[in-house]
Order: sequence, then C-alpha cells, then structure tokens
Amino acid sequence: MHTLVQKLDSNVKWWSIYACLLGFFYFFSSPFIGKTIKPSYSNFSRWYIAWILVAALYHLPSFQSMGVDMRMNLSLFLTIYISSILFLLFFHVIFFCLWYAGLVARVAGKRPELLTILQNCAVISVACCVFYSHCGNRAIMKEFDRRNSGWFTLWNKEERDSWLAKFVRVSELKDQVCSSWFAPVGSASDYPFLSKWVIYGELTCSGSCAESPDEISPIYSLWATFIGLYIANYVVERSTGWALTHPVSQKEVKLKKKQMKPEFLDMVPWYSGTSADLFKTVFDLLVSVTVFVGRFDMRMMQAAMSRIEDGAKQEDLLYDQFSEKDELWFDFMADTGDGGNSSYSVARLLAQPSIRVRSNDSLLTLPRGALLLIGGDLAYPNPSAFTYEKRFFHPFEYALQPPLYYKDKHIAVNKPEFPYGVADLKKYDGPQCFLIPGNHDWFDGLQTFMRNICHKSWLGGWFMPQKKSYFALQLPKGWWLFGLDLALHCDIDVYQFKFFSQLIKEKVGDSDSVIIMTHEPNWILDWYWKDVTGKNAGDLHHYMRHSYVPSDKPVDVQHLLVNGCGGAFLHPTHVFSDFNNFYGTSYESKASYPSLEDSSRIALGNILKFRKKNWQFDFIGGIIYFMLAFSMFPQCKLDHILEDDMFSRQLKSFFGTVWDAFIYMIGGSYVSLAGAVLLLVTTITFVPSKVSRKRRVIIGILHVSAHLAASLILMLLLELGVETCIRHKLLATSGYHTLYEWYRSVESEHFPDPTGLRARIEQWTFGLYPACIKYLMSAFDVPEVMAVTRNNICKNGMDSLSRGGSVIYYASVFLYFWVFSTPIVSLVFGSYLYICINWLHLHFDEAFSSLRIANYKAFTRFHIDHKGDLGVFTLAVDKVPKEWKLDPGWERESKQPQHPSYLRKFPSKWRSVSSQQDPVRTVRIIDHFVIERTQKLTSIN
Repeated sequence: MHTLVQKLDSNVKWWSIYACLLGFFYFFSSPFIGKTIKPSYSNFSRWYIAWILVAALYHLPSFQSMGVDMRMNLSLFLTIYISSILFLLFFHVIFFCLWYAGLVARVAGKRPELLTILQNCAVISVACCVFYSHCGNRAIMKEFDRRNSGWFTLWNKEERDSWLAKFVRVSELKDQVCSSWFAPVGSASDYPFLSKWVIYGELTCSGSCAESPDEISPIYSLWATFIGLYIANYVVERSTGWALTHPVSQKEVKLKKKQMKPEFLDMVPWYSGTSADLFKTVFDLLVSVTVFVGRFDMRMMQAAMSRIEDGAKQEDLLYDQFSEKDELWFDFMADTGDGGNSSYSVARLLAQPSIRVRSNDSLLTLPRGALLLIGGDLAYPNPSAFTYEKRFFHPFEYALQPPLYYKDKHIAVNKPEFPYGVADLKKYDGPQCFLIPGNHDWFDGLQTFMRNICHKSWLGGWFMPQKKSYFALQLPKGWWLFGLDLALHCDIDVYQFKFFSQLIKEKVGDSDSVIIMTHEPNWILDWYWKDVTGKNAGDLHHYMRHSYVPSDKPVDVQHLLVNGCGGAFLHPTHVFSDFNNFYGTSYESKASYPSLEDSSRIALGNILKFRKKNWQFDFIGGIIYFMLAFSMFPQCKLDHILEDDMFSRQLKSFFGTVWDAFIYMIGGSYVSLAGAVLLLVTTITFVPSKVSRKRRVIIGILHVSAHLAASLILMLLLELGVETCIRHKLLATSGYHTLYEWYRSVESEHFPDPTGLRARIEQWTFGLYPACIKYLMSAFDVPEVMAVTRNNICKNGMDSLSRGGSVIYYASVFLYFWVFSTPIVSLVFGSYLYICINWLHLHFDEAFSSLRIANYKAFTRFHIDHKGDLGVFTLAVDKVPKEWKLDPGWERESKQPQHPSYLRKFPSKWRSVSSQQDPVRTVRIIDHFVIERTQKLTSIN
C-alpha cells in the first residue's frame, strides 16, 4: 500500500482516473444498493458493474504496484466459470432426459432456473480463485501426520500453546491450512475405474504408465468437490425423502407467501423507457381522443341503452335511498389505484367502523361513511383488467372484504343485485359506493370502467348499485350530489346535460344545496393554463380548499375543494398558490396539503433522487447521450491536454477540445447532429404550452445545451482515460486475445497436465473448449478490445475497419459510456425539472410524477347533521407504511356469512408492521369547516 501511495502521489492522472472510474460506477449502482428491484435489473446491474469494473481495474497500475497480478485470477475465474456452466448444463440435460423417461421421480420435473446455475457457477469459480490466491498450486504429500494437523491441534489441549504459536506465525499457519484442510483426497490407486480414466488418464497406457502422476492439482479436486456437492444436492432434493412423499406445488408456496403479507405493486414508473404499460397508455390515449370521444362517445351509448326520454325519472341515474335519513356520513376520495401501499392506507381508513382523531383540545369520533364517493382515475397508468384488479380492487378488498358468495369474475345481469336478505336499497345498512371515471379511465373508451364498475356489484365490502358513468344522489335535508362524467374533453355530453337540467327543474328545490363532483378541478387548471376550454390535463393529486371572499355580489359556489390524495403520486401545491378568482368571484386559500413550503422543498428531490426513483429512465438517457457523442469517437489527438504541465492549461485545453468536438458535430457528423436536432425538437415540444413560443425555444435550447455539454465532456473523459493507459503500456500491448495468450503461456507452469487431459477435452468437444475460453476472455477484456481498435482507427482511419469491427468498437465504447452517462443524464434532467417547477412554475405534473411520492394521502369525510348543516373533515396521513403484517384482530374475528365484514371491529386484513406508523394511529385532521344549510353550491374534485 505504501508503494501504491508513493507511485500514485507522483502522478495525479492515476488518482483522477481512479476517482472518475469508481465515482461513476458508484453513482450508477447507487439506486440498487440495499434493495432488489423487479424485474431483477438490480441483479443484472451488479453483474454488469462487476464485469466491466474488474476488466478496467486490472489494467491500472495499482495491483501491479502491490505485487498482485490479477491476470492469473481473472483467467482462472473465466476458465472455471465457462467450464462449470457447460458441465452443469450437460448434467441438467441428462437429468431431464432421465425424468422424461420415467427413471426419476415425477416431482423432479421442476426445471432449474438459468440464473441459479449461473450464480452457482460464479460462486464455485470465486471459491477456486480464492483458494489459488491463498494456497497457490503446491504439490501436496499424500501421507502426512494427522496428529500435527491444524484441525486436530485446535482440540488438543496439550499442544494448544504450539497451535497459538503457529497462529501468530501467519505464514506457517497458511502452509498448514493449505496442506491440511484443503489437501487433495488421495492418489490414483484410491479411485475407481472411471476416475482413473477421467482424472488421471491411466487407460491411455493400460494403467501401467510409470510417469502417471500420483496426485493432481488441488484446484481440480476443489472444483470437482463443489460440482459433486451441487449435483448430489440437486438429485437428493428431487428424488428422495420428504420431497417425494410430500411434494409442495408452486401454487401452494405462492399461496402461503401471499397469506403472510400483501402483494402490493409499486408506484407506476412514469419515466420508464421499457414499460409496455406506458407505451400502451400513450397508444390508448391517442385512440381515445381521436376515435372514442371524437367519433364514438360511450356516454351516448349509455343514453341510447337507457332510452333517456323522461329525464329525471330515470331510475338508473337518480338514487334516493339516503334522502329520508335524519343524518348522513359520507366520504370522498379520488385518484387511487397507483401504489398498493398508498391506496391501501386510504382504503384501510375508509373501512374502519370509526376514526378517533384529535381536533384542537377535543377528541372526535368520526363514524364510517354510509356512502363512499370516488372521483375518478381508478387505476394507473391505463385501464385494463390487470391494473383494475391489482391496483384498485385488491387494496379495497383487503381493507373491507366482499361477501363470501362474491366471485370476482361475476358480471351483474340486472343491477342492483341486492345482498342476501335485502329487497330495497333503503333497507340495506352496509356502505355503498358511487364512482365517476377520470381521464385515465377513458383511455380505452371507458370499456374497462363499464365492465368493472357498471356491471359489477362490489368494491370490496362496498356495494355498488351504480349503472352508468354519471349519476345524481338525493341526500338528506335538501342536499344533492351530482357526479359528472367529463370524459377527455372536460365537458358533459348533451344527454347528460339534459338529465341534470331536467332534474334541477323538476326536483331540486330553490333552497336546496348541490355538491358537484368532477374528476378535473377546471377552476384551477383553467387559471393555470390561462384558458377556459378545459385542457386535458388530468386531475390534481393534492388537497386545496379555496373559499369565496364575502362581497355584495351574489355567489353561487361557496367552496372549491380539490382532493386527489387517494393513492396516486403527489402533486405540488405551491404552483397554484396565486389562484384567487373564478368567474368573477374572489377566492382565498384556506388550506393546502402538503403546505406550500413542504411542496417547494419536496421538489428538490428531482436533483437528489430522480435516478433512484426512475432507474428505468436509463434506457432512454443512455441511448440519447451515446447518440450525441457517437460521431466524436475516437479522439486521436490529445497530446495538447496530456503534455501540458500546468493544470490551468490542461483545463483550458480540455474545454477547447470539447468545443472543437461540438463544431465538428455541427459541420461533419451525421448521427450526432441528427440526435441533437431530434432532442432539440423534443425538448421544445416538452415545454408546457402556457409559455410563449419564444420562451419555449429558449428553454429548449438551454436544456439541450446542458445535455450536449455533459455528453461531450463524458466522451472526452473516457477517451483521456483510454489514451493515458495506452501511453503507459497498460492497454493495446498486443492484440484482441492478450489475456488468453498470456494464460496459455503460463498454464503449464501453474496447472501441469502430464496426462494430456486438456488435449482429450479439446478432442471430445471438437475444439469448442479452448475456443470458448479464448473468446470469453476476449469478450471479458473490453478495455483491451476498445484500445486495440482505437489504435487501428487512429493509424489507418475509420474506413480501415470492417462493418463487424465497427460494431465491436462502438459496442465496447457503449458498455462504459452507458455507466458514465446514465447518472449524469438523470442529474441534468432532474435539475431541469427542479428549476422549472420552483422558479418558473412549469411542469407540475412531470416534476412530481418523477418523484413517485406515496406519502401525503388524504380523503374527505362529510356529515349532514339533523339541522341540515354540512360538516367537512379532511383526514390525512403524512407517511405511508411500506411493510404490512396480518392483523391479529382481523384473524380472530368470525367470518361467517351472517357476519358481514362491515360489522366487524377489525375489518382490514393488514396492519402496519410498526404500530406507531399505522394509518389508524397517525391520521389527523388537516382541514375542517361547516357549511350551513342556507348556502347553495359546493364543488369538489
């Protein structure tokens, strides 16, 4: 280590190369540290990083300075690794053939996973390399005195002092361990006929060869031991004992695991470049806007099927089962069906028989709502059977179970299909649910919503009598609720307008009050977009209440509520802090959740956490940066940077070269220039339309300039590192097969083969054995391949390369440039989002969907009391639990058909692992107000 420090201290370039290399590799791997991401991109990342990091490090001077040559271990690892894979694959094929022929138990038919084989082979190879590094390849005496071995000395009290003395003398202990604990297992005479032939080759001279060795390399015996243990364990596990008499199917294993914890899905990765769901979402949106809503509107089909002629008399649109109650508690939530943890947290609170919460100095008990209203966007990112089931229905079914007779595939023939023993909705005392579709529910033309909501009867333990996508509810004490379906155009259709207008004329009294429920808060979105047409911007996933400022003018809408905290990712509030006017009426902000300060602070996560939250963005970002720098590889003339003595001159030369590369891209490249132009058009289009065209162009140019500068700097850093290693004879010293040629030159010295075993293996495999090793080592040594090809290009020009050679060169460059670029592109893009959201108040949707925040969840509980006043309580949970366990109370309670879930004290199946973080304990009131009976209109979203 002292020698290493001295050498590196004398030349700062090695420190720079190490810092860049290890730093970029760390930042690339940081999102996967401490967790496993599915699909197993994190596992792939670990192997990928280990491969190209070791391939780079063994060329650098650190290990040679410490007297360690990694080439032996690397070549040994690759040789054993490929040999182990081929051997185990051959074994599994033989074993499967035996199973197919009926010679092995049927339970053995479970096929092994390829990843398991690869991991086992890697472990075997590492173990053999560690043994070689520790013990070398000593020839071990067959006979040795066991009484003096380290193992028995450990238990020999008389020789304990001698053992301790040997322990202090590390070198002697090392020899003793190697000679005693890891010794070979005998001589040729101890092996059966097959072993003599395979290992020693004695049959080549009829077993009487005088030169036949008595012992083999310990590496071979160690490898054979590990392989034998794997094979023995595999055969025994599938052919004897409990596995035969009590075979456990995979279905039973999954069911048992499912009973221990819920299988909640993560928040939707909106910036994934590989998600089929997101590509389907974009496609469905385009089709819906141009076809379903533009030419075929499902709302018109509903009207045609209902034969709307009598307006307000339609029983499938107007529901009055709550109108005669003396008081009513009901709940409102919206935008659920994203992450399972957040959706279930809200559903668990909604399902509780009552919630005890502190308000000022008093403790309030808020009973469960007899009615649950859901304001759209039931599942993300698109409506499908999978997303509705996994992201929407499952959390609610865990929170409040449906009746035992309920079948999830059942389609209601004639709704409402009343629960057993109930003939009228007014006599049903369980909770009911009504829903309106959101913009995401319309992406498939409302097909999934109609099938799962309008044609089914249960959402968990909530009964759904609803038949159409819009409805009216007559509530007690002169209160009404209108649920509107705005589709994707933020407007109701003519038949819907006819229904509500006739309802107001015929049934709504002059002194009655109406709550309007929509999936878009057009009052605040129109203000933001500076328009009155209702942009298709979707909903807002936060809580805000604006109340009118008292004046002499008549006011129709007293309160404007936005509550989209039902489970989807969080939206900011500070972007909308200046809203104060709606149709000539002045409003003031009364409550915001999260607070304006917290919202602004949360946006900082785009700089710090963008890639950790959106590692799938690597696919897009890495390809974009490689396209931008593609035409600039390789940089052959770097003398002016490397030969300057002053750091300031080197820095000036460095950025001068970056500028020269940019000029070349404009004047002489095709691929990079096309990528830059395409990126510029995309970034300008990405800027929100509320900004003027001139500002959009300026923002787009600045955004692209940051990405282009970063990609060119990374390109030059990579080229400088390769050039430095070439100049110091660490790379491009021979050809593409440098590692293999070195290994063959020392193979006989380290691994003698007097019996000609390797020659026979080469003959048996028709030359595949050495060929596989040769090309595996070449594929492993990416830096050498890159450096050799780069030298050829710099000497003879790009035209000297064949098409295959060009592919190999750019593929080797891409492997390292990918690691360098993906953290940087995420950092630049995250910084852009942070600047836009906090300084320019742009990209509120894009800047917070990237953070995928599951916390800050809320719903609103209403209470119409016996006087007709409407009490409004908004309940929130700041932090959503991530770990759940079976609720002991739920498990103990009776689950007989006569005891429905809504009557249980513990209706929800799962509770937080930490009782202090359970939503039932942490829920709090963030807003509370009362609307007196004399007021007219309230709008909620």
